[in-house]
Amino acid sequence: MQEDASADAAALEAIEKLGPREKWRIVKNIAVLGFAFMIHFTAFHGTSNLQSSLHNDGSLGAYTLASIYGSLIVSNLFLPVLVIRLLGCKWTIVVSFVAYMPYIAAQFYPSFGTLIPSGLAVGFGGGPLWCAKCTYLSIIAEAFSIATRRKVKTEFLIVKFFSLFFVFYQLAQVLGNLISFTVLSQGESGAFGNETQSTVNVSETCGANYLAPIHQEGQGAGIDLKRPEPEQLNMLTGIFLGCMVAASLSVAVGVDSLKRYRMVRAGIANQVSGMRMLAITLRQLGNKYQLLLLPITAFIGVEQAFIAVDFTKSFVACGLGISYIGYAMISFGLANTVAAAFTPYVTKHLGRRVLVLVTALFHAALIVFMLLWKPTDEYYKYSIIVACWGLADGVWLIQINSLSGILFPGNEEAAFSNFRLWEASGSVIMYATSPFLSTFQKLLFVLVIMIVGTIGFGLIELMEYRIKRAEVGKRFEPVSQELNEN
Repeated sequence: MQEDASADAAALEAIEKLGPREKWRIVKNIAVLGFAFMIHFTAFHGTSNLQSSLHNDGSLGAYTLASIYGSLIVSNLFLPVLVIRLLGCKWTIVVSFVAYMPYIAAQFYPSFGTLIPSGLAVGFGGGPLWCAKCTYLSIIAEAFSIATRRKVKTEFLIVKFFSLFFVFYQLAQVLGNLISFTVLSQGESGAFGNETQSTVNVSETCGANYLAPIHQEGQGAGIDLKRPEPEQLNMLTGIFLGCMVAASLSVAVGVDSLKRYRMVRAGIANQVSGMRMLAITLRQLGNKYQLLLLPITAFIGVEQAFIAVDFTKSFVACGLGISYIGYAMISFGLANTVAAAFTPYVTKHLGRRVLVLVTALFHAALIVFMLLWKPTDEYYKYSIIVACWGLADGVWLIQINSLSGILFPGNEEAAFSNFRLWEASGSVIMYATSPFLSTFQKLLFVLVIMIVGTIGFGLIELMEYRIKRAEVGKRFEPVSQELNEN
């Protein structure tokens, strides 16, 4: 405890030397970082949401997304701690943004030869990107807490900063899909792409009843989704490529390096070699908390992949048409943003345990409804469904991301690397099985893995509760109240 007090005093003195407005500068860094992620993922989400419908021949779209998240698994195992140690969090984010650009450019000439390699590049950039972002937010949250003389707990600030970041990030779904809908709906005469599609019985063919491409032949279930005009797709790709360039420049110019707050965290990442940190990342899988987090982390990847590929294709594109994918997914982004904005305040009043339990029950009820619902051509119903999914997704993202930072202080790189690893694993499973399983089967899988993940989360909370009862405040209180007052 005395060592903690001495470290806090030294860190506080160093932060005070930076000036009285340092807390506002920290908030500025979060805002610029969030803005950069927003415009970067405006392009990525706007493009990815269309992949399974635009590139349905040979399931190219689904396999492209599988390649992204497959390489992300490898990336999370080997790259984050090494790249962050070499470049630092700020420049890791900039370089990782650049790694996404070939994927957008490949949309000009979509084929297995262009989309698969560029998808692999996205995955290799994604591991360091998300780990750097999570580490950056966790460390400046601790810096902010020290600047307030620990009057505001680091645990609360981590949740709050993740929330502020995700408010920006989730707006990417809104902007990306708004741009997509605006560009692709130009000159469209109706909701359906062609006569073949309009003759299909939507209530019997779409939604949970939608069959995987491998099962469609000879059953009359296939739907010929009309592709937008090449000029529209090229315009959309050009806009999205410009967004990614702007995002990279925003971080390079507007975000401070963590060297500014080096005094805050004399953590394990600063004491060991890069290869040693890689070993620590892998050994993190032996931590009982990390193991119990794996199912709920994989669930986040599974449910997001379902929305990106299966909901957009089997519900929206099947029932309304490809151009309406962007329209429906705007609701997803708005709901994500609302969830990101209000989750910290709801958590403060209800507690993390209650909020996660309520979210799990809500999400389970939504999945059961989708299993039973008969799709129609009323577009607002699709928007309501995906908005409800977006609310749940927003809560899952913030709670599980922040919990990874809370449970493993000083070892964030390894913890967040594992978070992205297992989130990506869940996504790969959904993308790789998309051409073979029916939507009904996929919804059941999402429900089962959510139940297993919620049980794992509950076991963590139970163990934490017992620890806190035995040693009050030791687990989640970095510095005791008495120490703060001295």
